[in-house]
Amino acid sequence: MKVWLGVVLLWLLVPAPALAQTVVRVTDGDTIVVNIQGEQERIRLACIDAPEMRQIPFGRASRDRLKQLTPVGSVVRLRTFNRDRFGRLIAEVFHAGKNVNLQLVREGQAVVYRQYLRGCDRNAYLPAELEAKQRRSGFWRQENPVMPWNWRRNQRE
Repeated sequence: MKVWLGVVLLWLLVPAPALAQTVVRVTDGDTIVVNIQGEQERIRLACIDAPEMRQIPFGRASRDRLKQLTPVGSVVRLRTFNRDRFGRLIAEVFHAGKNVNLQLVREGQAVVYRQYLRGCDRNAYLPAELEAKQRRSGFWRQENPVMPWNWRRNQRE
């Protein structure tokens, strides 16, 4: 009886493994599509904003790097937040044990989306962005970088 009770307690204490999601495609520098239980789900990477595809060449470079970090067919794990106004699932994406969102910021392929940092590790994202900026990596190579949210607003006006 004690052994059986111990097994039950161990089963209750060990968290269930995260459901594996398979990458179907990468649409831009901060959006991927994954297969979740047979359904395709658009995932908007949380905590970050990547240059838009028409922000040449940085939008394409960001998308291409995300394709390298999350290749089609690879298995990723998600830490979900909620949904955005477009119905996309907001999540931190992990591949091979690494936080892909944070990696993009570290490499200058995305910036910290300060207005949407709730639930994100500010102590990881903000210093990573500062280091990329100081190294003039990726997006930060430009003389006068236009933040993706400002670029989108300017396109609407």
